[in-house]
Amino acid sequence: MKYVIIGGVAAGTKAAAKLKRCDRNAVVRVYTKGSDISYAGCGLPYYIGGDIPTREDLIVNTPEKYAGLTGAEVFTGYEATEIDSNAKTVGLKKNSGETVTDTYDKLIIAVGADPFVPPADGVQLPGVFCVRTPDDAVGIRAYVEEGKCRRAVVCGAGFIGLEVAENLRAQGLEVTVIDAAAQIMPDAYDEEMADYAKKQLKAAGMRVLTSTGLKGIEGTDKAEKVITDNGALAADVVILAIGVRPATDFLSDSGLEMVKGTILVDAEMKTNLPDVYAVGDCAMVKNALTGEDQWSAMGSTANLAARAMAKALNGIGNGYGGCLGTGVVQLLPTLNGGRTGLTEAQAKAAGYKVTSVICVVDDKAHYYPGASTFVVKLIAETETRKLLGLQVLGAGAVDKMTDIAVMGISRKMKLDDFDTLDFAYAPPFSTAIHPFVTACYILENKLDGLFTSMTPAEYGAGAGKEYTVLDVQPAPAIPNARWINLSEVNGPIDGLEKDAKLLLVCAKGKRGYFLQNRLKAFGYTNTVVLEGGAFFNEVKVPRNGQKLSAEEIKRVKGLGCLQDKRYDDVFNVRVITRNGKLTSEEQKKVAEAAEKFGSGEVTMTTRLTLEIQGVPYDHLDDLFAFLAEAGLETGGTGSKVRPVVSCKGTTCQYGLIDTFDLSEKLHELYYIGYHGVSLPHKFKIAVGGCPNNCVKPNLNDLGIIGQRLPEIDLDKCKGCKVCQVENSCPIRVAQLVDGKIRISENACNYCGRCIGQCPFGAVNGSMTGYKVYIGGRWGKKVAEGRPLDKVFTSEAEVIDLVERAILFFRDKGISGERFADTIARLGFEYVQDKLLNSKIDKKHVLDKTVVGGATC
Repeated sequence: MKYVIIGGVAAGTKAAAKLKRCDRNAVVRVYTKGSDISYAGCGLPYYIGGDIPTREDLIVNTPEKYAGLTGAEVFTGYEATEIDSNAKTVGLKKNSGETVTDTYDKLIIAVGADPFVPPADGVQLPGVFCVRTPDDAVGIRAYVEEGKCRRAVVCGAGFIGLEVAENLRAQGLEVTVIDAAAQIMPDAYDEEMADYAKKQLKAAGMRVLTSTGLKGIEGTDKAEKVITDNGALAADVVILAIGVRPATDFLSDSGLEMVKGTILVDAEMKTNLPDVYAVGDCAMVKNALTGEDQWSAMGSTANLAARAMAKALNGIGNGYGGCLGTGVVQLLPTLNGGRTGLTEAQAKAAGYKVTSVICVVDDKAHYYPGASTFVVKLIAETETRKLLGLQVLGAGAVDKMTDIAVMGISRKMKLDDFDTLDFAYAPPFSTAIHPFVTACYILENKLDGLFTSMTPAEYGAGAGKEYTVLDVQPAPAIPNARWINLSEVNGPIDGLEKDAKLLLVCAKGKRGYFLQNRLKAFGYTNTVVLEGGAFFNEVKVPRNGQKLSAEEIKRVKGLGCLQDKRYDDVFNVRVITRNGKLTSEEQKKVAEAAEKFGSGEVTMTTRLTLEIQGVPYDHLDDLFAFLAEAGLETGGTGSKVRPVVSCKGTTCQYGLIDTFDLSEKLHELYYIGYHGVSLPHKFKIAVGGCPNNCVKPNLNDLGIIGQRLPEIDLDKCKGCKVCQVENSCPIRVAQLVDGKIRISENACNYCGRCIGQCPFGAVNGSMTGYKVYIGGRWGKKVAEGRPLDKVFTSEAEVIDLVERAILFFRDKGISGERFADTIARLGFEYVQDKLLNSKIDKKHVLDKTVVGGATC
C-alpha cells in the first residue's frame, strides 16, 4: 500500500508515523511545502516571549530524524498544486519551480491552514507579522529586539492573539489588542466570562479594544501606526492574529465537497472522493455533542483525528469521535482559561433549554500558600441535568477542571453523577470536595430551587434595578447598600418586608446563599443571590440623594479622583501621561472628556498629569470607560509607585541623557508593571537630563540625573591666561592652579559643559553616566536626596537599581513612612550597601502583605 500525504506538520506527520507502525511494509511519503516538519506551532507565542530560548526547541523533529524514527519518506519544499482522483495522482511544485507528479493508492490531504491577512493597506510593511511558523516567531522576536520596539498592536483577540500579547507584554512592550468582535475570545466564552477576562487583562496594563476593526497600517518604511474604525494606534510592531483559513485553494476544481474551504469528511476522515482522506486544519469534523459540522483548527484535534484515521485505514479502532471545542490558554501569569463543550449561547442556538451558573470557588485548600480561585461557568440541560459545557478562569490548574468536564460531557453525565466521585485531594492540589464538584452542587441547588440567583448577564442587563441590595460581606464594602451582619441574622430583618425584592451580594456568593437560606426560613419570598458576587460583578447602588461615604470617597481617590472640597460629589480626575507626553489624539480625547463629563477645564499637576475638573460622581464610570477607549487611564494616587516625571533632557541643549526614553521605560516597568503593588507610602521617581535639576530629581524618593565626567590631560594644558575651560564652568570649580587646569572631583556636578572647550584638547569626556539620588521629598516635610557613591554607566544598571529600591522600600519600610524616613531610620550607608551589593528576594518581597499609609 502506498500512501501519499500532502502536508507535514501536526496531522500529516502523526498520520504517517501511525501508518508505518500499523504496517511496516506500507510506503508512506510525506510532501510538505516548508523546510520544517512537525514543529510546535502552539509554542510560538512562548518563543516570542523568551520562555522557549531557541528556534531549535520549537522543532519536534527534523525531516531526517523523523524519517529515521518512523520509516516514512519526507520531501520538503514541495507544494501540492492539484490532485486527480481518477488517475490517482498528485501534482507538486518544487521550490526550484520544477513540477513533478506522484501516484498513490491512498491520498491524505493534511495541508492545514494559512493565516488570514485582511485586504488592507500596509499589511506588507516591515514590522507586520503573522504567527503561524517558527520563522514567523523568530522574525517577531528579532524585530522587537533589534528595533527596540516599545509599542505593539495585536490584531485579533483569540487564543493565539492573546498569548502573543501577553508574551510581548512580558518583554516590556506596551500592548494594545484589537478585535472586530464585541468580546475577546468569541465563540469560546460567553460574553460575561469574556468581559471578566478582559477586565483582568486591562488591570494588568494591557489595552484591549473590542468592536474595533483593522482598517489599515501606515508607515514610511515600516509599520508605525494602525488605523482602526475607532481611530489610530501608534505601533512599532503589528501582529496579525485574526484567524486562519484552510489552505485548500488549489483543490477548488478537484471535485471534493467543501464548505468555506474546509473538506467534508466522515468519522474515518474519508472524503467524497474514493481513496482520498483529509485531516487537520483543512478538514471539517463533527461536534461530539450535537453531531453538527464543526471546524476545529486545533493541534489536539489534528493529532487525535490523524491517529484515528491511520488506525481506520488499517481496519482497527472506531474512527474519530468528534470534538468539543476544548481549549486552554494562559492570558497572564496569574490568569489561565479553559473551556469545553457548548457556551450558553451555542447551547440555546442548538435548541437546548439550559440552566447555567457562574460561581467562584477555591482552587485548592484556602490556607495553602498560593491558593487562589476559579471562576466557573457550568451549562446544563434543564430537564435532563446533563452537562453541556464549562468555562473556567483562574490562576491555577484550569486544565484539570476542563478535562473533568470533557470526560463528563463525552460520557453524557448528569450533574448529579459527579456528586460523590472520588477525586484526588491534598491541600497543595485541591479542596476536600473538588472545586468542579462544588460547582456542580451549586448548579444542582439552582435547578432544585434551593438556590435562587441572578446571573451576571441578567444583572448587567439591568435585572437588579428593582431590587434592594443587601451587602453580605464580612464588612461593609458596597457604597449605598445596606450591610447585613450575617452572624446576627436570627430572625426577620428590621425594615425589610417579607415580600420585598432583595438582591443578596457577598464577595463570591457563599455568604449570600447562607443569608438566603436563613431568610427563606423566616418567610422571605423574593430573595435572589448575585452569582459571582462582588468578585465577578461591578455592583453599583444608586445613591438616591445619600451623601457619599468616607469609604467611597477614599475608594475613588485610589482611582485618581480627588474630591473638590466645595462639593460633596464632584471630583477632579487625574489622567496619567507618559512623563507629561500625550499624542494629539489623546489630548483631543481628554479635552472631549472634560467637555462631556466635567466642567470643560483641564489643569496640569506638578507631576505632569492632567486633571479633568468638575466631574460629578455619577459620571465617573462613564468617564473611565470613555478614556479607556483611547488607552488612557486615571490614577496617580495612593501608596504606590507614582507616575514618573522627567525634564525635556532629550531635546534640551544641556541634556546629557535621553530622559524621555528612560522615563517611559520606568513608567512601563514600575508605574504600570507595579500598579497593583502596595508600598508603605507613595514612591516618586524623577529623571533629569543634567545637573540643572529642572525637574528636581533630588527632591524625589528616587531621582536620576544625567552625568558627563571630564577627563584632564595635563600634558595638553598650556596654562592659558584666559582659560576656556575655567570660563565655561557654570559653578566655578574648574580653576587654573599653578598654571594647570584642575577640577575638584568633590565639587564638580558633572554637567559636562567644560568638555571640549579647551582648544588644545586638555579636557575631554571620559564617560556619560547617571547619578542616582535616594530619599528626597518635598511638601509638608522637605528632605534633599543623597546621591549614591557610584556613578552608573548603563541604563540597564539604573533600571535594575530602581526596582531594587522599590523592593527594598516595600520590604524594610514601615507603613506611613516615606523612603526618606526609612533611610534615616536604617542609615544611608546600610541602605546604599543593600541597594548596591545585596541580593533581594523579589518573590519573597512581593508576597508580603504591606499596608500603605499615603493619604493623598
